[in-house]
Amino acid sequence: MQKFVYLFNEGNSSMKELLGGKGANLAEMTKIGLPVPDGFTISTEACTAYYEEGKTIPSEVKAQLLEALSNLEDKTGKKLGDPKNPLLVSVRSGSVFSMPGMMDTVLNLGMNDETVKGMAELTNNARFAYDSYRRFIQMFCNVVLDIDGFYFEQYLEEIREDKGYSTDPEMTAEDWQELIVGYKKIVRKHIKQDFPQDPKEQLLLAIDAVFNSWNNQRAIIYRRLNKIPDHLGTAVNIQSMVFGNTGNDSGTGVAFTRNPSTGEAKLYGEYLINAQGEDVVAGIRTPQPIHTLKNEMPEVYQQFVETSNLLEQHYQDMQDIEFTVEHGKLFILQTRTGKRTAQAAIRIAVEMVKEGILDKKAALMRVDPDQLNQLLHRRIDDSYQRKQIAKGLPASPGAATGMVVFDADEAEDLGNEGKNVILVRAETTPDDIHGIIAAQAIVTSRGGMTSHAAVVARGMGKACICGCEALKIDVKAKQFRVGDTVVNHHDIITIDGATGEIMLGEIPMIEPELSAEFQLLLTWADEERKLGVRANADNPEDAHKAVEFGAEGIGLCRTEHMFMDSKRIPTVQEMILAETYEERKAALDKLLPMQQSDFEGILEAMEGHPVTIRLLDPPLHEFMPDKEELLVEVTKLQILDPNSAQLKEKEQLLRKVRQLDEFNPMLGHRGCRLGMIHPEIYIMQAKAIFYAASTLSEKGIKSKLEIMIPLVGHVNELKAMRKLVVEAGLEVKEETGCDFDYMVGTMIEIPRAAITADQIAEEAEFFSFGTNDLTQTTFGYSRDDAEGKFLQAYIENKVLPDNPFAVLDRDGVGKLIETGVTLGRKTKPELKTGICGEHGGEKSSIQFCYETGLDYVSCSPYRVPVARLAAAQATIQHEQNNKRQAGVTV
Repeated sequence: MQKFVYLFNEGNSSMKELLGGKGANLAEMTKIGLPVPDGFTISTEACTAYYEEGKTIPSEVKAQLLEALSNLEDKTGKKLGDPKNPLLVSVRSGSVFSMPGMMDTVLNLGMNDETVKGMAELTNNARFAYDSYRRFIQMFCNVVLDIDGFYFEQYLEEIREDKGYSTDPEMTAEDWQELIVGYKKIVRKHIKQDFPQDPKEQLLLAIDAVFNSWNNQRAIIYRRLNKIPDHLGTAVNIQSMVFGNTGNDSGTGVAFTRNPSTGEAKLYGEYLINAQGEDVVAGIRTPQPIHTLKNEMPEVYQQFVETSNLLEQHYQDMQDIEFTVEHGKLFILQTRTGKRTAQAAIRIAVEMVKEGILDKKAALMRVDPDQLNQLLHRRIDDSYQRKQIAKGLPASPGAATGMVVFDADEAEDLGNEGKNVILVRAETTPDDIHGIIAAQAIVTSRGGMTSHAAVVARGMGKACICGCEALKIDVKAKQFRVGDTVVNHHDIITIDGATGEIMLGEIPMIEPELSAEFQLLLTWADEERKLGVRANADNPEDAHKAVEFGAEGIGLCRTEHMFMDSKRIPTVQEMILAETYEERKAALDKLLPMQQSDFEGILEAMEGHPVTIRLLDPPLHEFMPDKEELLVEVTKLQILDPNSAQLKEKEQLLRKVRQLDEFNPMLGHRGCRLGMIHPEIYIMQAKAIFYAASTLSEKGIKSKLEIMIPLVGHVNELKAMRKLVVEAGLEVKEETGCDFDYMVGTMIEIPRAAITADQIAEEAEFFSFGTNDLTQTTFGYSRDDAEGKFLQAYIENKVLPDNPFAVLDRDGVGKLIETGVTLGRKTKPELKTGICGEHGGEKSSIQFCYETGLDYVSCSPYRVPVARLAAAQATIQHEQNNKRQAGVTV
């Protein structure tokens, strides 16, 4: 019979896919002798079987569950449902990867009208027993029976007000008993049944709810966002309860072995005395910093410090630990790899190398390249005089400006419209995940540094402020107040997640700086990686930024962007509108020094590193006025001023725009086809490049040129354009006496080019795969139309695993790249190859490029550090895979 249920002492950390992250860690902690409450895990395979049985717990799972339960009863000396000595358990979901969208924990399962009496007698504390029972009813109904927790909170508030209390600890045992009667009425009203009294029924219902939560909306959103496979399923962890709310010698807390915001090697977390489970993260009471536990319970604190150090050394990573103290005894409920900011991830990785916990390769693998984006964005300008209206806990660093919204749905809607919003809530729950994803930042008035909002925001790299109690939020009125200041719906605020400050209006931001640890980590990455990293840059400013971030050259300089300047557009339009060669040549003569100046700035910034310059690519109509707008102007002039010179000029312009108009511009007269029909355009650009190199040569500055012909589909196109460039180079050489170090190559962005790459390589010294257009031409998708109309539905419905414009499609586009590289190098073994589409800054695409044998990737300047780290990880991963295949333990 297949094994579905594992006692904690039957597993270990290597069984993560079977036991989930929580279950594997509980088993590992039990194995190394830590004080873990006994329990067992129902495997992820049971979840798969549950869905195969039509969302029914299979009989084999039930049988093994009852056997494990009996074992737990023997170990604890308690029995589920026993009125005199009841066993109470917690039920937690536990997927392979930590998922905030999964089901919330259920505590105190096993309580009913009889066992609550037994708990009262055993503990000699009726108030504690009935408080635990009411918590269980509230939690079970919300999480398992799907009754909104609002009804219970509202009723509790009414009871408190009636009795003149301001806090829960003032409630007596009799008060809780009265409340429980009301809670049962709420249950009967909403589900037309009584609250379940049979503990085994409670347990089966809770397990059912965990398995169902694998496919709830928020879990699906989180999996899609983090690319977690749908087939993994979730495990269920059943653990005997320990209680932190049995008096002032008890408590509960959450702590990280290092600061998850900064990475500082110091215990970081919070705890509450006389509290249970979720109280710390629920924002109901303000928790105390973990270091003050040293004063409250010195022995427990020392034991916790030692346990934390042991766990960090054992797992060789920062740990996020949940603990409970029951009558002065410490219990570890859970440990997992702690979520952290990018800043913290880098510092922790670097310091763990210095501490001898990790080697450099392991440290490089610990930092997610995507996280680095958090460090490569703007922060508030320090020179700006801040006008703070409120201050909360600095839960996740970074700064953001946006419109205030109070609803997650609205945040998502406005975010999809491209608007910057800041989600302001009393507290967030997993149901708000879609709004958090869409928002620039999150602000809550309740909760601590380990609350839901804080943990999720840090994981996503979003700015977040929590526990800002000065905010009096009125959701109905759509506003919040801070003293006399009122901030209304859609007002603009700025927040600084690093300081916890909230300010009115928009505040200037400045560019990021790379920390010493960041620079060191990237130096280690450069030592490991085999793949070159370049940047896409179209002007000297971007080129300087690329060098600052460690680019080894420019992989794509789009010359058309130099024409888009408002001062240059009239000259470009003059060139396009020319009726004769002479007229066009005159306009091109004006454009040449403009282009030359740009190239000089870029080449000088790159200090002798290779610079790939793509000759004009887009269709000419892109430089002309919009046809529809022009038609409106002409129509107005025909009515208002029919004899004006302006009308004749506009009519002539409209005729030319119509003449240039194409049914499918992406597949029309663009790229090398422009050079074939109007060679004078490409000649001007080639000369501008060579003149720029000549001018710099006179200053003693070397240039390494790679001139790229776009959109080649047939070798004869490249042959003609190569001849044109070579002749332009010879002409400038003759004129200036300067020799040039240059190559001529092409951008492979047409499938035909990839499958005839052996022929095209005869005329090319390098290939640069333009993965944006190659994806469009391979799929037959217009990117703008696809992303706006159907691509998201394809991804949601699993027609496609990812957006192919964001993550390289290995099976289709990737096969063409592999074919292009193989055929090209068959003709010319020394052929240089790279990619310059947006995929050049995406980690899995970079891994593919390394595996395919490309020489470099090119991406935006701000993604260069991401690419450097991802390229190093690709090399390390490849080495590890080779070792595994050879039977060597990694």
